[in-house]
Amino acid sequence: MEYDEYRRHDAVGLAALVASGEVKPAELLETAIARAEEVDPRLNAIVRPMHDIARERAKTPLSGAFAGVPFLIKDLMQDYAGLPTGSGSRALATQPMPEHAEVVRRWLDAGLVVFGKTNTPEFGAKGITEPKVNGPTRNPWNTAHTPGGSSGGSAAAVAAGIVPAAGGNDGGGSIRIPAACCGLFGLKPGRGLVPSGPAYAEVLHGAAVNGVLTRSVRDSALMLDVIAGHDPAGPYVPGAPDGPYLELARREPGRLRIGYATESPIGTDVSPEAVAAVEDAIALLRELGHEVEEAVTGVDERQLARDFLTMWFASMAAEVDHVRQATGCGEDQFELDTRVMAAVGRATNAPTYIASHNRWNEHSHRLALFHETYDLLLTPTLAHPPARVGQLATPAWMEAASRLLLVVRGAGLLAKTDLVDRVAAENLRWTPYTQLANITGRPAMSVPTYWTEGGLPLGVQFVGGLGSEGQLLSLASQLEEARPWFDREPPVL
Repeated sequence: MEYDEYRRHDAVGLAALVASGEVKPAELLETAIARAEEVDPRLNAIVRPMHDIARERAKTPLSGAFAGVPFLIKDLMQDYAGLPTGSGSRALATQPMPEHAEVVRRWLDAGLVVFGKTNTPEFGAKGITEPKVNGPTRNPWNTAHTPGGSSGGSAAAVAAGIVPAAGGNDGGGSIRIPAACCGLFGLKPGRGLVPSGPAYAEVLHGAAVNGVLTRSVRDSALMLDVIAGHDPAGPYVPGAPDGPYLELARREPGRLRIGYATESPIGTDVSPEAVAAVEDAIALLRELGHEVEEAVTGVDERQLARDFLTMWFASMAAEVDHVRQATGCGEDQFELDTRVMAAVGRATNAPTYIASHNRWNEHSHRLALFHETYDLLLTPTLAHPPARVGQLATPAWMEAASRLLLVVRGAGLLAKTDLVDRVAAENLRWTPYTQLANITGRPAMSVPTYWTEGGLPLGVQFVGGLGSEGQLLSLASQLEEARPWFDREPPVL
């Protein structure tokens, strides 16, 4: 199959071609590999090619909703048996995993042909994809800019046409942020809907979930049908929707009441382009018959940001300790930023951590009250257009201070000052809107309805109530029909 024809189809369309016998899985795979070899040297999206494994699989009888469709998985939380899950870390680059993650097993059962793993920052801890061990991934729309993170490798690969869909996960925006940066659709499912096992019962207390990045809404809907549902070893029995997600995506959403906000919830600056993206979406939504008005969530989102980072830092400490114990590696195998986050996490005492986690219930309660009035919350996905590669790197002066703190074991002092709040504001300044859905466990999506004057995508976010994945998909389909984005292709490739 020629590449131009390959790109004209989404994953559902390619699966239909395979099912009809018009094309063989091996042909699709070779087209995908050829596209990767053509463009990935400029993008650095794929960090672990699996061509031989994929070629052998493509020769076998395949069945399932996506039988024969080429696919990429993220090199974080998506274990493939016998291969390392590097997690963007030098410490894990060579450690093979004993079994498939449940979500990977479900993708394989659906007939997908996995031929590589995609780049991610170390342990998924940043909204950019610039790990020291693998180097930065670049945005296909402008390679001087980031594709976002932490699912930046997957987003770059989908936007560049290597695959129509790729695996991602989202613990603080890591599906929605790269979707917004790369002109893609990205849905973060609600807590517990998609399994995290068998390595984890849940990740980050359920704040982190698996999903995909796609160019079409129906691909995301059918992918959710494939991966959602009860895991016998998991901690939840998720509620079932009133039909397949693919069917729900085809339904009319009806007249929705949508509350919007553009101010940064943590008080940081917001670019005029991010505001313009929301204003553009508001105009489109009103044209489609929805009621849209400015609103406030009632959530103390500055406190939510602090609670998010308390959990994040402590999780980094636990992850670093676990990896060191499992591999015998030294502290120097981790990036400096990771070591600092871990040090601050270790300095957080147990009562402080439990109090912070208990506040998640308060934040969820406040957002539930908001959803009694509004079906959805609309915000920018990003406060600024995609940053330039290296722009969000830790400044040299902060690196020097961090090294000193580690030497003198000053993380405890650091944790008790307002410096953590200032560092948090700086780190979340670009992405202050996305953590709300993770902490509260609500589904949320980024929709690519806007491009800046400079030609960079800048998506908008919708946050729904519990179990609203179908409603979000329905609205996304309506927006996709009214403002199509599928055929938009990065000009630099």
